[in-house]
Amino acid sequence: MMTMCSRVIKRSSLSRHVRRRAVAAVEFAVCLPVLVLLVFGSIEASSFIFLKQSLSVACYEAVREASQADATADTATAKAVEILDSRQVNDFEIRFPDGVAGLERGQQCVCEVSAPTHSNSPLAGDFISNRMLTARVVMLKE
Repeated sequence: MMTMCSRVIKRSSLSRHVRRRAVAAVEFAVCLPVLVLLVFGSIEASSFIFLKQSLSVACYEAVREASQADATADTATAKAVEILDSRQVNDFEIRFPDGVAGLERGQQCVCEVSAPTHSNSPLAGDFISNRMLTARVVMLKE
């Protein structure tokens, strides 16, 4: 009698163990896509934040260079290109809408730096719609 009872208990606990493993596998299958989406989304968001910050830094340095008394658009553009190249930003565009050479002391010197998100995305460039990120900085000419 004892052996029969112990077999029933072993079978019951084994069946419960197998069912629990099956439930855990289903929970994992449901949660894994959400976790992967969160990880890749975080990486992509961080990449876009880095891109925007890189554009801001390059724009600030370019307009700072352009606001000097003896500055030219070429020297200011070279400063921005140096920064953007060091940060591996692709397909950027640097503009001085009002020019640099004709500005008098005290006038506003404006610089705009833009780059697309598509060519600067490490992961999901093909899956996320392309946007142009732009940084704009204004300083007074010295």
